[in-house]
Amino acid sequence: MWLPDGPLIGRRVSEVRLGELAELAVSCRERPRLGFQGFRTDDKVLALRWPADVVEQFLYDHADYDGFLRDYGDVDLSAVAWDVEIIAVEDFLEMPTGPSDKGCIEEYAEVPDRWVKARNAGVHIGVEQCWQAHGTWKRWPILIDRALLTPAGSGLQVIEGRTRVGVLRGLHRQGVFVAGRHLAWVGRSAA
Repeated sequence: MWLPDGPLIGRRVSEVRLGELAELAVSCRERPRLGFQGFRTDDKVLALRWPADVVEQFLYDHADYDGFLRDYGDVDLSAVAWDVEIIAVEDFLEMPTGPSDKGCIEEYAEVPDRWVKARNAGVHIGVEQCWQAHGTWKRWPILIDRALLTPAGSGLQVIEGRTRVGVLRGLHRQGVFVAGRHLAWVGRSAA
C-alpha cells in the first residue's frame, strides 16, 4: 500500500501482522506512562493510518490474545481500510465472530440485562442509558469483511464488540426497543 501524503511520503508500507504488535501492546499496557498513547504513536502503528478507536479496541487491547492471533493472525493489517458504516439490525442477528470465540455472542444474548448493568463504571458509564434512550451501543463495535480472512468468506464478522452484539440480539429477542440501524467500524480491503 502506498501512502499519498504525510510523513511517509513515497514509502511503501510493508505488511503488518497482529502478532508483530503483541509485544508492543503488552509493554505499553504494563507501563502506564506509555499506555495507549505510547502504543498508537509507535511508527508501525502510525503507518497503518487506522482510526484511534479501532487501534485501541482491536490492536492495543487484543494483539496478544491467543484467540485473536488464531483468528486474525494471517490478516495483512496494512491492507485494511476502516470506515464507519450503518448496519441493519437484521445483519447483526446472524453475524458470526471468530472461530476462537464461537458461541460467545449467543452467551451474551441469553442475559443481555446482566451485561448492560455490568457496564456501569469508568469508560462504560452511560452504556445502560444509551440502550434505554437510543436502542444501541455507546461505542461502535469492530467488524471485518470476511473476504480478508483465511479462509475467505462473505459478509461481515464481529472482531470486537461481541458483548455489544450479544446484548443487541438478546434485547431484540425479548422485544425490547433496539434501533433498526447501528453504527460500526468496518474494515475492508484498502485496494
